[in-house]
Formats: sequence, C-alpha cells, structure tokens
Amino acid sequence: MENASEFKDRVCLITGGSSGIGRGIALEFGRLGANVLIADIQENSKIGKYHDTDITTTTSEEIINNGGKSEFIKCDCSKDFELENLVKLVEKKFKRIDILVNNAGIHIPGSIEEQSIEEWDKVMSVNLRSIYALTKLSLELIKNSDYGRIINIASVNAFRGGLGPAYAPSKSGVLNLTRDLAITLGRHNITVNAICPGYIETPIQDYNTPESIEEFLATLPIKRLGKPKDIAHAAKFFASKDSEWITGSYLVVDGGGLAS
Repeated sequence: MENASEFKDRVCLITGGSSGIGRGIALEFGRLGANVLIADIQENSKIGKYHDTDITTTTSEEIINNGGKSEFIKCDCSKDFELENLVKLVEKKFKRIDILVNNAGIHIPGSIEEQSIEEWDKVMSVNLRSIYALTKLSLELIKNSDYGRIINIASVNAFRGGLGPAYAPSKSGVLNLTRDLAITLGRHNITVNAICPGYIETPIQDYNTPESIEEFLATLPIKRLGKPKDIAHAAKFFASKDSEWITGSYLVVDGGGLAS
C-alpha cells in the first residue's frame, strides 16, 4: 500500500464523513491505515437520486470491513456545544489530531428572492463558521501532533456566483479563512490548505435534473463527472509529507471546468 506507513495510526478527524466527498476521503485514509473519526449529523450515508444510490454500509463499517480503524461520532457542526463534545471525546481517546478535514457542508437551493435569511444563516453556519469553530476548539490537539494538517473543503463556486446567495460566499470565505489560518499556524508547523471541487457525484447534486447534468458534462474538458475519490486523492496529498512546504493554498479539482 503506497504511503501506508506515513499515515498508519495517524488521527484523522473528518466532518461530514458519512456521505459524499467526506465518505470518499475517509475511505482513503482508512485504506492507508489512519484512525479515522467520522463526525456527522447522521451515521448512515445519504442516498442520492443520481449518485450513491446503492450504498449499504456506513463509512466506518466500510473502513472496518476493509481492515481499517474507524468510529462514528454524532455531531451537528452548526452547534458549538456539540463541537466541544466532539473535541473532548477525541482528546480523551487520542490526545491529538494529526489531520483535520473540515468537509461538512450544505446547499439550500434558491435565489435571494426565494431564500430566507434563516436559510442563509444556516448555510453560512455549516459551511464557514463551523470550520472556524472546530479549528479553534481543536487547536491544542493539532499542536500536539508532530504533523499538523488542516484541509478545508471549499468549491469552484468560491470563484464565481451560482447556487444561490449563500453557497458561493460561504465557499469564498473558506479560502480566505484558509489563508489567514495558514499565516497564524505556520510557526507551529501546521499547514492549512483547501480543495475546491467541481461537480462530484454525491447526493448534494439532487437539486439538478438529468438534462442539466448532461448539459454540464458537455462543457468539461475531461468528459466525466468527478468522483469522491478524486477529492480524496487531493486530500491525501495535502496530508502527506510531500506537501510540507505548501500552506495557505488551494487546489481546484474539477475536470477542467473553471478553465473552460
């Protein structure tokens, strides 16, 4: 297993790890021998209309079935007291966090004419505020690692509008938060980077229609949609020793969509 020894027994905490991109990242780190902690609002994987239609195992079950180590911790990342309890549980068992993947995110469809202020706040709370809150609460545990890595999941929509008035601003905020954290935490040998996925085959795409998916696919230079493993491979790079001098940066993983 390539790079297995590098990640063996590393403590990897992934928010939103039950489904979609988070599940893909978790499965990859589980395969590489890390202790994978799945923090999510529900343990069962979401089943989508177009993608992930036939998942029968939880993320932790899948990792354990393949010989890895994982456990699920129920956590609503929009609630500070649940984040505090999450960090306390990790501290009690492991005393450190080596790799923090801030992946939890939501999308509520609707324009400014349709989306309520409460819905805007909810998207911001999960997509941006929770990254700040969990990173702040986890900081001492990350400092306890000799290997601190923080990986934030943003989006190609960080560079453009679309998907409503909350989603794109929340994701552009993730990029600037990533840069600011990198400046502050570099002296602790902690790197902070972001990944900007394009269309990834996950249940978050349920708002689309088959026609809109086909139309979008036709615009991509690489003629396939993204898979969670594509983001997992980018996360593996940012978590590896190969990226030890990369911080405050981002990687677009979108099949060439932004280049078009």
